Amino acid sequence: MTAIRATAPAKVNLTLHITGQRDDGYHTLDSLVVFADVADQLMVTTAPELQIQVSGPFSNGVPTDDTNLVIRAADVLRKARDVTLGASITLEKHLPHAAGIGSGSADAATALAMLAQLWQVPPLPASSPDVLALGADVPVCMRGPAPMRMSGIGEIISAAPDLPDCAMVLINPLVDVPTSQIFAGLKTKTNRAMDRIPEGMDFDSFADWLAQQRNDMMPPALQIAPEIGAVLDKLGKINGVEICSMSGSGATCFGLMRSMSEARQVARALQIANGGWWIAPAQVMRATT
Repeated sequence: MTAIRATAPAKVNLTLHITGQRDDGYHTLDSLVVFADVADQLMVTTAPELQIQVSGPFSNGVPTDDTNLVIRAADVLRKARDVTLGASITLEKHLPHAAGIGSGSADAATALAMLAQLWQVPPLPASSPDVLALGADVPVCMRGPAPMRMSGIGEIISAAPDLPDCAMVLINPLVDVPTSQIFAGLKTKTNRAMDRIPEGMDFDSFADWLAQQRNDMMPPALQIAPEIGAVLDKLGKINGVEICSMSGSGATCFGLMRSMSEARQVARALQIANGGWWIAPAQVMRATT
């Protein structure tokens, strides 16, 4: 039996500007997305039926029926390509879910590529409406791991300019932040779009540029989960953390720094003092690997 293995890296919104709301209720956005080299692990093998097994430190609460986003993605591919085969999918959850880092979307995007290879059919393009229907983050996760600019409702994706080498610490205080409540808590939904991303930035100019951008979901998230504020307060006081903010709709926050060695040191210090948080040092990925 052929077994295909791949990783699904965390998606991090370094910026997230909410720019409007369409008549159908979907919010429009403008975001600089990067991928971090902490990831879920997936394996697929041929099988008579479509099934998934979930393990790992964040497996609790992940469904294994047809509500699982990976299974939904597999069904989309099967219908689009007239596939009658099944697959056994193994998912190791190392990333917290519903955490603003797209772990379920990354899993679905990775599974789409793996299953196209397993079933020997053309992969679905990231621009497919069926892919976007799986979730706003799935198309950009299919285009990663190079940095991307994402806008519209997630369907407009373009390559970002080359970014400087940098690393980050990801922290989640393991609290729930319902996305619907965050959208309901937005003071305005017609905010200014993200500034143009300059070419050829070094780390200092990149940090300066990021400091002028926003995550419009952060203010309501702080009201819903004050623990996010505690994370950001700690990150903001650490030497070497140049920028800290929240990714997506939270509750995962990031602290950006120059090198992986600094990120590891910061992560170790935070882990000692905050054993109840998920804390992970990560390199910011730059290109397809």
